[in-house]
Parts: sequence; structure tokens; C-alpha cells
Amino acid sequence: MSLLVAGLLLFVGLHLIPMLPGLRTRLSGRLGLVGYRGLFSVVAATGLVLIAWGYASARDAGPPILYDPPVWMRHITILLMLPVFPLLVSAYVPSRIRRIVKHPIQVAIKTWAFAHLLANGDLASVLLFGGFLAFAVGDMISMKKRVAAGLVAAPAPGSAGGDLAAIALGLLLYAAFVWKLHGWIIGVPVM
Repeated sequence: MSLLVAGLLLFVGLHLIPMLPGLRTRLSGRLGLVGYRGLFSVVAATGLVLIAWGYASARDAGPPILYDPPVWMRHITILLMLPVFPLLVSAYVPSRIRRIVKHPIQVAIKTWAFAHLLANGDLASVLLFGGFLAFAVGDMISMKKRVAAGLVAAPAPGSAGGDLAAIALGLLLYAAFVWKLHGWIIGVPVM
């Protein structure tokens, strides 16, 4: 469990830096933009590896159960996950979805985390999904303030074609995860 907590602290703590524009400016000034981004990427990847390793270890060890969700909550989770992948794709494709939602990655993370909290009541899951939910809420609040202050550019206008591409690719990814990828990558089959 300690690896999971360490990974969450490292990953979420690192992502607090962009929420503090003065600190980010000082670090990128000292390291250069390429150095800052490179170091940020390495530390974020290390945090994600620790999270994955720690979560898998905790799950194998049988973490304490905090609550026991009913089986039907899994169906709600599957339904709530439907928009997550199109939202993630829309963050990288010029689309009207991105312009309307404004922060599709944060909305996707919040939806993913909340959906998984409905179906998983063990301590490791609550730490993982609760940690990411808290991070996404905080990041969304910070992002709105940074956009209002002109520190982050508003997304470019998109097109209907971008919307269709984001939805189609997102739904294909969703189907692949439901079909097999979740089981292969996470070790827990959806079906």
C-alpha cells in the first residue's frame, strides 16, 4: 500500500506545480522549458509506475474492505465509462466537444474515478480513485482560474468532423477496453 500512496503523492504533488504559476515559472526559468517538461514527464511517469505497481501489490495482498458495493453498481460503472474515452480523445482532436466541455481530460478523470468508486470499496481502490477524483476536481478549479487569468489559452475552435473522430475513436477504445483490454492491462475483466 505504501507504493500506491507514494506514487499518488508524487504524481498529484507534481501536478500541483502547474496550479502554482509562480513556481512553474521559476522552475521553467531555471531548467529551461525543455528541461522542465522533460523532468516533469520523468517524475510523472515514475509516479504512474509506482501507482500501478502499488495498486497491483495492494490488490494482490487483499486490502481491507471499506464498503461492499452491490453487484448492480458494476453496470452503472460500465455506463458511466461510456463518455470517458471520447472525452479523452477530444482533448487531443480539434473538436467542438473540447470547446464546449473546456477541460475534457479533467471531466474524463472525474467520471472514471467516480464510476470506479461506485464499484470498488477496498482501501486501495478508494485511495487510487479517490485520489484521482480529488486531483481532477482541484485541477479543474485551478485550470478555470488560469484560463481566466490568461495563463492558459482557450481551446481552438473545432469542427463536426473533429467531433465525429473523437466520438468514433473514443467508442472504439471503450469497446476494446470492455472486450479485452481492461482484463489484459488491469488484470480485471469487465465482462
